Amino acid sequence: MHNTASGVLPAESIESPTKPNPSYSQSFARASVVPAFVVTLIACLALAGCGKQVDAQGPGGPGGAPQAAPVPVVEIKPQDLALTFEYPAQVSGFKEVEIRARVAGILERRQFEEGGRVKQGQSMYALDNAPYATALTKALADEKAAAVRVEQAERDFKRIEPLQASKAVSQAEIDNAKSALDVSKANLAVAQAQVKEARLNLTYARVESPVTGVASRSLKSEGSLISGPQDLLTTVTQVDKVYVNFGIPETDHNRLKAGQADGSLQIQQGGLLKVEVLGSDGKPKGLESQLAFQDVRVNPATGTVDARALLGNPKEVLSPGQFVRVRLSGAVQKAAVLLPQRAVLQSPMGGKIVMTVGADNKVAPRPVEVAQWAGDQWVVTKGLQVGDKVMTDGFMKAPPGTPVQPVLEGAEPKAELKAEPKAEPPKAAEPKPADAQPASAK
Repeated sequence: MHNTASGVLPAESIESPTKPNPSYSQSFARASVVPAFVVTLIACLALAGCGKQVDAQGPGGPGGAPQAAPVPVVEIKPQDLALTFEYPAQVSGFKEVEIRARVAGILERRQFEEGGRVKQGQSMYALDNAPYATALTKALADEKAAAVRVEQAERDFKRIEPLQASKAVSQAEIDNAKSALDVSKANLAVAQAQVKEARLNLTYARVESPVTGVASRSLKSEGSLISGPQDLLTTVTQVDKVYVNFGIPETDHNRLKAGQADGSLQIQQGGLLKVEVLGSDGKPKGLESQLAFQDVRVNPATGTVDARALLGNPKEVLSPGQFVRVRLSGAVQKAAVLLPQRAVLQSPMGGKIVMTVGADNKVAPRPVEVAQWAGDQWVVTKGLQVGDKVMTDGFMKAPPGTPVQPVLEGAEPKAELKAEPKAEPPKAAEPKPADAQPASAK
């Protein structure tokens, strides 16, 4: 016995923290049995109710298979397709001429406005021409002296030539006179060439523009020593006509070439593609032409085939060096297969696939090959045939192997079969009040 007055409890009343209390466990078990049973019962009733509702409202009726879900499809019908291609391009002048002096000299005057227009033959620079004028004077004098020597040689030869018949002069003297005449004539020709050269140098001291166009900034100022053709003075660009240079990707180049070879692709307008220039905003500039040049080689640096078109630019809408876009048209692909973009899926294994609906109305995947976009559609080059039906939507509810009801886009789906309503069970008779009695009992 322990002293309870001291506040120490008996050993029997102290419970171990790990030992369960029998009375507490039993009371908890009795309290939890009823809620668990109620929850289980409610769940079973709910499932049963759902099952009855599905059986009553299912498309196949009670005990029947579910009806195939309608899915939108398109039927493959090949058609002629006008192909267009767009590429980035850069404008260059029809003629971009480097202005260089042909002779050396001191630059005396610049005779044009930087950025202004110049005409063909207009003088742009004037070099110091005094040395060339002096050289021309000397060349003229040499030419005159050579001409006098020719005249003297001719007189000498004519004087002794008649004496040959009378043997008054030797044959050697005749030959020497003839040679002197020929040499004097050759010296005259040299003098005449030197005169022509001196005249050219004097003319070249006046630097002219060979084309009509717009001048760039001057790279040399007055007083500069011009060494000759190696010194660039400025450039003149002809802008009333321009080139539009661009590159055709190798894939498109090969496609056009192969299509023309097998007849599946035709290029109208005499076999030349039409080129239309678009601005940076994608709007046409109103300038059209034909493809003027297309290289046969593929540029290894860019992987494209160099091409260009020549366009008239009378209003100077385009400027040399400007970046634009070009649209090529005129190619028609025969019997092209088109599919909406949403119908073409990316295959997990790589490539493109579509979901087709076969004769058994079951969904089946099929790999396809595509070329490019045509508006909001893919151009399919391989994998589909005429009459194939391809799904355009509903891929989540109709995986491969699922029976479906194909509905052509734009057509109304077939009316679904409705299950006949079940006959409602007769209602139980309402109980009569306890105080109700037969009329005979009253």
